[in-house]
Amino acid sequence: MTTKIFNHISAFQPRQFLSPDADLSCSIVVEQYGRLLIYRRVDSSSEFEQWILDCSEYAAGLDQTESLLNIAMTCQTDDPAKAAAYTKFIETVAPVHDKINDQLDQRFLELWQKFPLEEQRYAVYLRGTREDRALFRDKNIPLFTKIDLLTQEYQTISAAMTVPFEGREQTLPEVSKYLLEPDRLLREKAWRALTERRLAERRRLDDLFDRMLALRQTAAANAGCRDFIEYQFRHYHRFDYSPADCAQFHAAVANVILPLWKEILQRRKLQMGLAQLRPWDLSADPLGRPALKPFTSSEELILGCEKIFQKIDPLFGRQFSAMAEKGLLDLLSRKGKAPGGYQSTLQEARQPFIFMNSVGVDTDVRTLLHEGGHAFHALACVAEPLVSYRRAPMEFSEVASMAMELLGGEFLGVFYSSDEKRRSVTDHLEDVVYTLVWVAVIDAFQHWIYSHPGHSHAERDQIWVEIYDRFGGELVDWTGLKPAKSALWHKQLHIFEVPFYYIEYGIAQLGALQVWENYQKDHRRAVADYQRALRLGGAKPLPELFKTAGLEFDFSQKRMEEWIGPARAALEL
Repeated sequence: MTTKIFNHISAFQPRQFLSPDADLSCSIVVEQYGRLLIYRRVDSSSEFEQWILDCSEYAAGLDQTESLLNIAMTCQTDDPAKAAAYTKFIETVAPVHDKINDQLDQRFLELWQKFPLEEQRYAVYLRGTREDRALFRDKNIPLFTKIDLLTQEYQTISAAMTVPFEGREQTLPEVSKYLLEPDRLLREKAWRALTERRLAERRRLDDLFDRMLALRQTAAANAGCRDFIEYQFRHYHRFDYSPADCAQFHAAVANVILPLWKEILQRRKLQMGLAQLRPWDLSADPLGRPALKPFTSSEELILGCEKIFQKIDPLFGRQFSAMAEKGLLDLLSRKGKAPGGYQSTLQEARQPFIFMNSVGVDTDVRTLLHEGGHAFHALACVAEPLVSYRRAPMEFSEVASMAMELLGGEFLGVFYSSDEKRRSVTDHLEDVVYTLVWVAVIDAFQHWIYSHPGHSHAERDQIWVEIYDRFGGELVDWTGLKPAKSALWHKQLHIFEVPFYYIEYGIAQLGALQVWENYQKDHRRAVADYQRALRLGGAKPLPELFKTAGLEFDFSQKRMEEWIGPARAALEL
């Protein structure tokens, strides 16, 4: 399937440094081209700039090679050949590239001393390269290779989870849609089936995470960091906020967002006529209406979202239509497909690919709007010659996607009646509130994990429950469900695959709320500012990206109260 998809695209521009047929899935080829760059003679500023462009072409080629292999594997994890190809890349090519990349960083810094270029243009590039160089250690290469292979194992375990339900074998996303049904007994049956399937893998997942944890801690120590928290903040180039700022975010959420979330749950409980909410009562419509069913096929989903993007801005509509025509969408859930959703940019083609697991529910529309925002971000940067500048900081990348969810909500009439649209928007705004709470839970939990080395499974589960309850977990009745509650964190793939990549969603949600508020005041200006910031990619510091989009980069309680205000008003609480 993936081969067919990518027959429809070509490179953005002809290769200048790499030969057209260079196979970057071969470690020998990767090393040969890397050495050509490392040892090339550079005698002037113009030659230095060309060297940088050639390094970028080399990096883009490698990035796309890995992306294609990863896409093929996640689209069909039960295909041994695709899994083996990705594994081979991780085991043979990635370690070679990591070492070469460090040597290229070192060469860049040496050449910068001889031929300093325009400071404003290269400021972000320079500080990132310096940080990467400071963190790199040869002995960490095999450790991160092992982590990558464990990540692949986590994906394989997750993708293999199916449940015999309602007379047929179904994927977890397929069974999850029963949690939206008005029939409470059916919801409970689905929730228990999902939970039992996940708990069946509890021991494997705990052990797998322990191995990841040990490798990460060792890598941090090797790099001279006090813990993996420091390492990962530096690795993610978090120059503009700190762990202390994250703690401030947690506190602001507890003081501002959690009370609103409690009001939402209290209203739900009253509407459902329940003495206590159980875990299977949190997704269904509280008034007992059937689940929203916006589409029955991927074609309907694509056409509907294309119309929404067109209404926000015609450029977005044209770009999304082109993606569909090129086969750059894999949307439906199926057996053997990895969980979740993502947008992956093919850096040589400079084209985005969207992967998700849709089953015909309202949140599928939101997911495609979200990943569409990422795709438009990638397309906004196609003219940028430096691959590192075509990647924005994650905190702003998520503004691009979360803002698109809110803006797209204005035009859900392409899927729904006016009453259904209002219901979908309310569901989404409640989810925005929940997202901010959940981000605080996940981020606080990860900070505890990596600041308490040597903890046991029991200690980890206990702290998870304490943090979860601190942020509203006690508002739901978990009587008789202790194992399920203590293992809830297992379903959050970020904890396993991309540690500490979660606070970005909270930061971005605050940004997205500002985009939405600006849109209510002046549609054209809000979209124009949003697009202007997208075009910057990663060429400017994070606060400047926010400013360009007409937003403030601020975690304070005062600002959080201000930005959640329109959502509170729309929820009529």
